[in-house]
Amino acid sequence: MRKFKLLALALVFGVFGMYASNAIGEPNAPTKEIRNEIIKLLKTPDFVVEKDMTVILKFTFSSEGEIVVLCPGCEDKEIVKYIRKNLNYKKFKNPGERDKIYTIPLTLKAA
Repeated sequence: MRKFKLLALALVFGVFGMYASNAIGEPNAPTKEIRNEIIKLLKTPDFVVEKDMTVILKFTFSSEGEIVVLCPGCEDKEIVKYIRKNLNYKKFKNPGERDKIYTIPLTLKAA
């Protein structure tokens, strides 16, 4: 009987561990429509990009459907300022879920 209880307890821990690891998973990827709107808003930067770089942008949407940039994902202050100026609090036609954190990789190409 003692071995049965130990086996049942191990099974419970295994099941809960499996569900807990699934909840952490990948951050939410935005839809193609949201990605296209972000690309359209960022356009061509008004500064020179010296080398190709990828920036991981984290953002969410407000209750009014505006994008809120949480973390531009870059150390370069000029790029951070550019991303925030062109994206922060811009209205989207079809925003994502409110208060859900999205991540998107943005690639800046060298000129």
